[in-house]
Amino acid sequence: MHTGGTTTVGGAATSRPGEPPRVLVAGMGAVTAHGGTVARLWDAVRHGRVGIRPVRGLVLDGYRTSVGGELPPAKQGSPPSYACCREPVVDVALTAATEAMTEAAWVRAAVPAYRFGVVIGTCNAGLLSARKWYVSRELGDGEVPAEQLLLAPPQALAEVLASHFTITGPAIAINTACAASANAIGYAADLIRTGAADAVLVGGADVFSDVLFAGFNSLESLSPEPAKPYSGDRQGLSLGEGSGMLVLVRGEIAQDGGRCLAEVLGYGLSADGYHVTAPDPTGRGAARAIASALRRGAVDPADVGYVNGHGTGTPKNDAAESVATRRALGEAADKVAVSSTKSMVGHLLGAAGVVETIVTIKALQEQLAPPTAGWSAQDPVCDLDYVPNVARPMTTDVALSNNFAFAGANACLALARTGCRPAPTAAPTDRVVITGIAALTPAGCTVGALRDLAAGVGTESACVAEGGNLLGRVEFDPAAWLTPRERRRMDRLTVLSVVAAKQALADAGLDPRRHGGDRIGVIVGTGLGPMESMEGFARPVIESGPGAANPAVFPNTVYNAAGGQVAMHTGAVGPASTMSVLHASGAAALGYAQDLLEADQADAIVCIGVDVLTASVVRGYAELGLLARTDRPGEPRGLRLAEAGVALVLERASAAASRAAEEYGELVGHAITGDARGLVHPDPDGVGLERAMSLALARGGVPPERVTAVWAAAAGLPRADAGEARAVARLLPQRPVVHRPKLRVGEPIGAGGSLLAVLALLSWRVGAIAGPVLVNSSSLGGTHIALALRPTESEGNHA
Repeated sequence: MHTGGTTTVGGAATSRPGEPPRVLVAGMGAVTAHGGTVARLWDAVRHGRVGIRPVRGLVLDGYRTSVGGELPPAKQGSPPSYACCREPVVDVALTAATEAMTEAAWVRAAVPAYRFGVVIGTCNAGLLSARKWYVSRELGDGEVPAEQLLLAPPQALAEVLASHFTITGPAIAINTACAASANAIGYAADLIRTGAADAVLVGGADVFSDVLFAGFNSLESLSPEPAKPYSGDRQGLSLGEGSGMLVLVRGEIAQDGGRCLAEVLGYGLSADGYHVTAPDPTGRGAARAIASALRRGAVDPADVGYVNGHGTGTPKNDAAESVATRRALGEAADKVAVSSTKSMVGHLLGAAGVVETIVTIKALQEQLAPPTAGWSAQDPVCDLDYVPNVARPMTTDVALSNNFAFAGANACLALARTGCRPAPTAAPTDRVVITGIAALTPAGCTVGALRDLAAGVGTESACVAEGGNLLGRVEFDPAAWLTPRERRRMDRLTVLSVVAAKQALADAGLDPRRHGGDRIGVIVGTGLGPMESMEGFARPVIESGPGAANPAVFPNTVYNAAGGQVAMHTGAVGPASTMSVLHASGAAALGYAQDLLEADQADAIVCIGVDVLTASVVRGYAELGLLARTDRPGEPRGLRLAEAGVALVLERASAAASRAAEEYGELVGHAITGDARGLVHPDPDGVGLERAMSLALARGGVPPERVTAVWAAAAGLPRADAGEARAVARLLPQRPVVHRPKLRVGEPIGAGGSLLAVLALLSWRVGAIAGPVLVNSSSLGGTHIALALRPTESEGNHA
């Protein structure tokens, strides 16, 4: 049948020729305080049952609360999460993913592994693994193998899931704190819409830890009783733990069979640019995310019948959200039902978005508005219909799910019943150009130093010996860009990020406060995140208890804190995200920016690749046998680990032309592939990387024989470097120039891809052949990202 121009086959909406691909939900899985299935979650939520109870797994003496949305006791006898190590967050993610993939078994049968992706949103990732390793090393408590650390980063979640299900398409982790899995769903939908995947396993996971409770306790954010969102007598939030997973699929695939549950119409991202923890009380940032989701999904505010609210239970958050909802929906806000799932399962942090999306989908399926449990008193600011305590029938085809995070990162998803909405129109396409660059590196921080590096001038290493390891540190004075007062509560990661961003924007001649900052976004790529702040906050808590928690440091422990500070200090409050793909993070940020700009979600995006070195970071890499040693001078084995802050300003070509901006070059394509071989076991033949390079060139319309240079990921790991060399030789038999600057400047972890892109762009200005180039990055765990760059048309060098 036909519905509003939409073709439906077997109850699933599909796209007509020329329409953007439909993105449908084919499977769901959940692990929450109510149990280990979606059915148990929905049965509890629809009946308003509260799963927030006294916590048994942690000693909460001395805290403001003793309750939380704790998972039921795990079954005994299950295998370790990875190799010989166990990580609870991986366990719950695998459980939820298995339920979702089982329900969507028909998708697995229809979609080959290389067209399947994994995207995970998390806030704390494998924090318990990092804690376990730290306690063993620093406090001498127990024997813990170095491999435990492999499960600590966010990207480990994505790559373990990819390996478990043998998925060799994109595998990506997003860490925008409490908005992470909502952001992940939007990103996964983009992978399908851009043709990068036909199906994606997407979701989030987070679990309890003493460090987590101590942080929120130090901010006095925890409620002594189960949270009562939007209620006039609310006292704070209740933490929860668990995981939620969805299987998204391209609409055309659904023609082959299967039952789809809902449609992802669109999503919106924004930054508040207001405060590190408090929301903007005017609701402007959150309202922009909601409005963006409505616009992208072709939804009128009057069509929205239900909103699953962020609803944490804190006075400021609930009030700001209510204002934002009114600002975005206008008069329609008086007729919409709003409720908070957090009132029944707690705040699942990085997993909140996906679990609340699952509840929203069930609400649409059953046409039932779930309640806000515990609501007991009117708040004059929170003046919407919050469905207090008892669910009620509703009639609507469209619903929203909101998530608003620390550091002012906002995400909104627009969802619909399948077959009920016309297809959104395609956004006007545009080329993506680079107009500003900056890099703070061990080899220097000036344009001259970067030009020398791009030209290959000098052969000496920028790394020096420290404790038997070769390390690269950044030496720079931020005084010209940040005052001492502004730096007072910033960690090194944030300082590098803000200074690099300001320098790149200045280089581009772009001031967000004067050029529409709500259309200028910030995407950060960081492999390890704010390690300085995480160590500084966690160490006293682990050693001395919750009383030692520092509330001034805790807000900096979220991965997106740096991006939030960039928004605050530059006025760039458009789409905001933080990618954490280990050593491929900076490249992931650039690829995501290309997608958002081509979809007209922004006019410009500042992409930052950044990581810093701490004593624990160096020790961890050394224990894993990944570092180059000064006692092996004749053996080039191992990474010369470094830190760096690198920023590039990407723009829609039309926006750059409107202000006569000078262009360094054009990002014409990117691609992400995976090996699915486990953590730190790259394919020695480089098959996955070869596929990434080929796909990036194909997206950009660049024949492989036109490639003039490759800026290699090679950094000193023989197996990975040899695989890359083999991949390049197979794909590019013309033998273009292969640059390996990380062997000199060091491996700056998540900033590596960003730095290589800057050097590639500068190479055309220092005598290199003006032709298309490839920039390669690999995560360490078998995720590969290739970027295809070329000189701009204005220079007469279009390939």
